[in-house]
Amino acid sequence: MAFLAVMLSSFFVLGYYGREIYRKAPPIPEQVVTAGGKVLFTGQDIRDGQNVWQSMGGQEVGSIWGHGAYVAPDWTADWLHREATWLLDHWAKAEKARPYAELDAETQAVLRERLKKELRTNTYEPSTGSLSVSSLRAEAIQQVGAHYTALFGNDPALDALRDAYAIRRNTLEDPERQRRMNAFFFWAAWATSTNRPGEPITYTSNWPPEELIENRPTGSMVVWSVASFVLLLAGIGAMVWYLARVNHQNALEAPHVLPESDPLFELQPTPSMRATLKYFWVVAALIVVQVLLGAISAHYGVEGSGFYGIPLDRWLPYSVTRTWHTQLGIFWIATAWLATGLFIAPAVSGHEPRFQRLGVNFLFVCLLIIVVGSMAGQWLGIAQKLGLETNFWFGHQGYEYVDLGRFWQIFLFVGLFVWLALMGRALWPAVARPSENRHLLGLFLISSLAIAAFYGAGLMWGRQTNLAIAEYWRWWVVHLWVEGFFEVFATVVIAFLFTRMGLLRVASATTAVLFSTVVFLTGGILGTFHHLYFSGTPTAVLALGATFSALEVVPLVLIGFEGYENLSLTWARPWIQQYKWPIFFFVSVAFWNLVGAGLFGFFINPPIALYYMQGLNTTAVHGHTALFGVYGMLGIGLMLFCLKGLDVGGVWNAGAVRFAFWAINIGLALMVLLSLLPIGLLQTWASVEHGMWYARSAEFLQTGLMARLRWMRVVGDTVFALGILALGGFVLGLKMGWSTSSSAARRVDSRTA
Repeated sequence: MAFLAVMLSSFFVLGYYGREIYRKAPPIPEQVVTAGGKVLFTGQDIRDGQNVWQSMGGQEVGSIWGHGAYVAPDWTADWLHREATWLLDHWAKAEKARPYAELDAETQAVLRERLKKELRTNTYEPSTGSLSVSSLRAEAIQQVGAHYTALFGNDPALDALRDAYAIRRNTLEDPERQRRMNAFFFWAAWATSTNRPGEPITYTSNWPPEELIENRPTGSMVVWSVASFVLLLAGIGAMVWYLARVNHQNALEAPHVLPESDPLFELQPTPSMRATLKYFWVVAALIVVQVLLGAISAHYGVEGSGFYGIPLDRWLPYSVTRTWHTQLGIFWIATAWLATGLFIAPAVSGHEPRFQRLGVNFLFVCLLIIVVGSMAGQWLGIAQKLGLETNFWFGHQGYEYVDLGRFWQIFLFVGLFVWLALMGRALWPAVARPSENRHLLGLFLISSLAIAAFYGAGLMWGRQTNLAIAEYWRWWVVHLWVEGFFEVFATVVIAFLFTRMGLLRVASATTAVLFSTVVFLTGGILGTFHHLYFSGTPTAVLALGATFSALEVVPLVLIGFEGYENLSLTWARPWIQQYKWPIFFFVSVAFWNLVGAGLFGFFINPPIALYYMQGLNTTAVHGHTALFGVYGMLGIGLMLFCLKGLDVGGVWNAGAVRFAFWAINIGLALMVLLSLLPIGLLQTWASVEHGMWYARSAEFLQTGLMARLRWMRVVGDTVFALGILALGGFVLGLKMGWSTSSSAARRVDSRTA
């Protein structure tokens, strides 16, 4: 009942305020006109410009409203500052014959007040759909637009700036496409500087920080940030009390007796279970490719037009490598988890449905087509070889983590339901059979259904949907699908594995899983809103996001206990040693859940923190340590567990996987501590002192100190990459023979896969 109550109430609130986002999203005017009646842009220009921005990489080239990549600027903050400084300089030169920077403080203050009135006054007229601007502002818009036309074109005067932004020459060769993208950039920046009707804050809640027009934190940001700290402390106290109570109850029960021998030793993999082997080969290959693309993308931060002198941007520009890097991360993690579900279902039920192996093989082919097809379409889209509508369907949608074209999204959505059907038919005999496992099996099926169903949120926006609305649905996928229901699925799967091995009581595991699910989703569902503080959403979204994102962290503070319990299992019986490394990866999941999702997550989640940090490398710290540190490590652990299950009697040569475990974890820590975190903290200082535009500018990021910090990432990246290569070599060695002991006299048999 608690689970059902949390789901219904949370999604009701999420849906209600989703409706409010639809109602209060920044309006797209039918036309932008001067006081003299000259039309600068039409609404269709703005919508088409959004599609042009998406086609060149969208959030993989700089960011809009703080969401996206980190090498190029945030285009909204950049446009706003350039427009503001142009107006100030124009007035200063016209009236004082000097640039604005050379005026005395009193005169500057007078001009800033005029600028604030010019930019923050809402001149949109809902009845006509027209947005009016002064003739002088129209000239400022034209001048800023000319800068972007030169930047995304081939003006040699901007070669150094393009290199700093990792943007290749002639990113947009068509001047009409460039004009339309300028219209979109203007509209996105207009939303950040214009007050909502009847309110003293902008459509983006005064984001980005920009002192020239008094874009400053609102009182609600401070209040709800303080409230989130209090809720976090209260939640931790309640969780510690609960843990003490549970431990007291457990102490009164008879100790759980662990099996003397491996319960899985007699497991006979079915044909469909063996068919999952190829999934894990692909997982290992995709990990290696993803890390290679990550290294190239990181190098673009110090050499924006090439790779150690090779003009790589001619064929693989930064927007392509970063797109593939982020997308492959989702692909291989999801593939590992899906393959685990296909492996576990027959193992749990002891039932191999007819044509199950065929279905597993068919799904595998479909996944390969989706991976290769979507990546090819993204390259074609960024190369501007597709029309805007074709790009939407088959190319690059421009939204981080859901970059693949709509056709590939639908294909993947259907594939997830095929996966659900394959698992369901294999599990059903166990579900129908009365046993103490039924509740755990029910949770497993519910979490599997959620994985298939909630990816459908990525189909809720159209080609020209308002960006604020598209962001709402995008975070349903990124937060609820990836961070939410995959987390629930993982919790259930690990409980299954440990109960199947006799390491946990079924009743205890079921209770723990249900409690963890309820607690996590209580904060996790409405915690989605913390991604939407400044994305053209109403103030209530900020309050809800701050409150419930704090509660998300609460269950993570006790992750250390889970990690210790998992680690202690490896010493419980000698036979458990053969599962040592899968269990160690589960332990690392607990560590990174606490550090990456918990500490680094809450570090940026309070509104007052994210106001200055959104779109900085502090976000990358959280992204790497939470996505790879938690979900990636878990995917690797599940892969190793299933590979062991396919060869229970074999003895692994653990040297490579031991090295991989320590190198991956140490490398990830070094990557963050030596480079990403220091850069993010310095950017935060710059954002507080000077504004978001400066924290993301070439002027700041190309200083000697920042360049050295980016080069420091090589240390962690190298250690990390060596660990990934060792892992890939180990998985390959299970096929070739060098990863198994000769005394075992057997390898993973893939002949029926």
